[in-house]
This record gives sequence, C-alpha cells and structure tokens, in this order.
Amino acid sequence: MPVTELRGAVQPRIEPSTREKMISSMFGIDASNADNDDTTTLIVCACLFGLTAILLVYCWCNYNYRPIRAKNLVWTSLIYLSTVLWFIGDITTNQHVRLVGVWSRCKIWVLWFRVLFTYVFASMTIVRFYALDRVFNQKKPFTTRSSIISFVVVVVFNVTYCLVNQLISDSLTVGYVPSLEVCNITMAFRIAAITAQWVLWIGCGVLIFRLRNIQSSFNEFYESIAIFVVIIGLLLETTVTNLHYEYYVFEKKRRIEKTVVDVVAGTLVVWFFIGHPVFMSIFYRKEYEQRWLERLAKDGPSNTYNISSNPNGTTAYAKMNDFGDSAFNNSHIDFDKNDMIHSGYGDASHRPFDNHDPLDIEGTLNTQAPYNDNLLPIALRNNMNIHTPVLNTPTMFSSGYMDPAPDGRHVL
Repeated sequence: MPVTELRGAVQPRIEPSTREKMISSMFGIDASNADNDDTTTLIVCACLFGLTAILLVYCWCNYNYRPIRAKNLVWTSLIYLSTVLWFIGDITTNQHVRLVGVWSRCKIWVLWFRVLFTYVFASMTIVRFYALDRVFNQKKPFTTRSSIISFVVVVVFNVTYCLVNQLISDSLTVGYVPSLEVCNITMAFRIAAITAQWVLWIGCGVLIFRLRNIQSSFNEFYESIAIFVVIIGLLLETTVTNLHYEYYVFEKKRRIEKTVVDVVAGTLVVWFFIGHPVFMSIFYRKEYEQRWLERLAKDGPSNTYNISSNPNGTTAYAKMNDFGDSAFNNSHIDFDKNDMIHSGYGDASHRPFDNHDPLDIEGTLNTQAPYNDNLLPIALRNNMNIHTPVLNTPTMFSSGYMDPAPDGRHVL
C-alpha cells in the first residue's frame, strides 16, 4: 500500500518498535529505525567534510602559491559548500534521524537542500569546465563579470525548478506522513529529479570531451575525466537505489550506503580539483612550483596553451584574469618578443623537460638554475618589471620623446 494513502490528521507518536513492525509488514522489508549506526555515519561524514574544509583553508592561506591559485578557489569553495548543504538534506531524505519537529518539514529538507544543492553542485562543476572551454577552446576571456553572470544563471535556474515543485501538491512531490513519521517522495518526483541530474551531467560530459586536447601543467583533462567517472558512478547508484529499492530509507544498510556514497563522491570531486597541488606544495613546494612554471612557460611557445606575456593579446592565458581585455585597451607594449629573446624558449637548445620523466621532479629540477620570474606570462609574475629594450624590438619609446617642457627638460 502506498505511503501516501496513510496521510491524515496528526496522530500520536508511535513507539519505535511498533513503527518497525508496521513498516516491515506493509512493504515486506526488514525495516529499522535510526539508531547509533546512523549517528556514527553522520559523524564520520562530518569528519570527512572537516578534513576537506582544512584542505580548502590551506589553499586560501597559500593563495599566492601559483599552482594553487590557478585552481579557481572561489568556484571550488562554492562546490564544496554545495556538497555540505546536500549532505544536510541527506540527513532527512535518508532518514538518519527520527522525523519529528523541525525534521518533519520534508519539503524543505528534500527539495531545498537535497535536490537543490545536488543541482547546484552539478551546475557549478559545469561552469568550472565551461570556463576552461571558453579560455582554451573558444579563446575568449572568463572574467569576474563572466563568473557573476554564471553564478546568477545557476541560482535562477535551480531556484526556479524548486519553486515550481514547491507549488505542486505534496501528494505529487514530497510530503510528510505523520502516522509513520516518514517523508514520502513519490516515484514521479524521483524520476524527474534523477532525469534532470542526468541531463546536467551529460552536458558536463560534452564539455569534458571538448577539453580532451588540453594537455598542460594544469591537468585539466585528466582531472575532468576522474570527476566525470566518479559522478557517473554516483548517478548509476542513485538511479538504481531510488527506482529499484523504493523503500531503501527503511533499511539501515541501504540508507547508510546511500549517504556515504553521496558524501564520498562530493568530497572526491573537491579533492580532485585541489588535492594534487596541495600535496606537492607540502612535500615539494619550491621544486614543484619551479617545474610547474617551467612547463607552463614551455607550453606557451609550443602552442600547447598558446600563452602570451602580452596581456592585451589574443592568447589563452592572458584572458584568464579578472579584468578582461578592456583594462589593457590603451596599452601598446608588446612583451612577447622581448620575453622570447630573453627566455631562450624559442630556441630549440632550451628544452628543460625533453630528457626527463615529467614526474621526476627532483631529477629534473636539481639540474636547472633557479627559475627566472621574467620568463612567465605577466599574469603569473610575482614582481613584474619592464625588460631592457633590445635592438630592433618595439618599445614604449619607439616614437621618441615628447616635446620639451618650457624649461628645456624632456617629459615622458
């Protein structure tokens, strides 16, 4: 008998043992109430989130470490926050607590936490991949304005979806059944919610396919593949659990498994984004940054990134800033030629990684001189300075001095 047929006026609370027997006989399953195992599960999941939070705090404290700074910490932090709120929704959705009092507000916890932040998590991950596609494939900037617009689109799209479902009758979506102290999530609502997730992640898969040719210091493609594999595994598990095991929330092993899989998948995505540069910054800080910067500089002239030191150029990395092209519209300084002359990267004799295993950090770097910050694109330099003009190269003084002042001095 469907749970919705038991809806009615508020009834006295039933004893836990009586509730277990009623649900077991109604649905033919071995039902169990939330107990210490559920509490332990929530504590373990909270500890995992705490560990991930420490990782993010470390990243923000080391924001000037350039391999970490390149990981777009704002969006990564928002993705992490969405996993935390998604987990809070899981507490009620998977019934790890007795659904009385504030926990009985099923539509808030299921719709506005579990469903909403699952979609927000997917949407923000898509935006992060879209930013890479826009910069590296479309050769367009992804600026602060682009980030704000993307964030607004994510919020409006997902909130609109939830508002529509909020206005639909509880009997068709999510409702509380006081006689059994459970949240009834209809099969139609489950199918609609899961279908929307598949659509979002298929779109994400398309973007990842477009990133397949990006082989670089940032590991974007391999990182994206790992994330996509984890999420597809999660979606398959979610689909099977919700459609085949319709009453899984009453079975302790299945509801614990569902929550643990959700939490592990969500936190793994964050770790895939920032775990590698954090690990390397702890154990091989200077060596890894030097290797990372050298490879980045090497990638530019070899057109892997099509990186330029000219902030007003059309190259990819120059567009990965918070100002876009407009901030440099009045600049006529072209650093590219000078950078190439001074760096030697245009010369076939300078190939720092040709004879080394790319993972052999110490063997590669110990043979190199300290890295020259002037070899980098301007966006990555710690101390930007103007190169000494080289013969026959354009400089800001190419057109000569301006007219002398009344006292005879030349004014720049």
